[in-house]
Amino acid sequence: MVTPTCLPTVLRRCHTCASGRFRANGKFRVNANHKLIDVWLLALCAACGATAKLTVVERAHVRSVRPGLLDRLHANDAVLAAELLQDPVLRRRNRIALDWDGAWRLDTGGTDHPGHEAIDVSVRFAAPVPVRPVRLIAEGCGLSRAGVERLVADGSLVSAVRLSGRLSGDFTFTLKR
Repeated sequence: MVTPTCLPTVLRRCHTCASGRFRANGKFRVNANHKLIDVWLLALCAACGATAKLTVVERAHVRSVRPGLLDRLHANDAVLAAELLQDPVLRRRNRIALDWDGAWRLDTGGTDHPGHEAIDVSVRFAAPVPVRPVRLIAEGCGLSRAGVERLVADGSLVSAVRLSGRLSGDFTFTLKR
């Protein structure tokens, strides 16, 4: 099972120091002006600490925002922040990308299958975390990435999905010994 451990790093240019990395801490800024509301997700520059505001809601009527969502925004809900960062509309509107390096972990369950000719492995994602399957398999099996790529080239590691590139959905693979 692939589970996120923290919010991903936001890739965006800092206007103060020209760094390209921000840490989202799950805090929101909600500003209401009469009947209109603005909501931003706050992110801090990894280099200088400057704050960037990622627009979530812009000049919307207060009554158009669901009360439950508004309560979560006021409570600085970290789960909501993770959901919003994965929203492609929000990423496109704010011109950001996400870096998931170090923001996920693989739980293998600790099972070992000695003496089997082939092992069928099913990988499930608790959240849509985009990772490279080769890196995921290498970490889960205790191999190097080059070793996993050799297994793929030899035909000892097969899958119905393409193992190069990034995946964020469930997949299975077979490791032949």
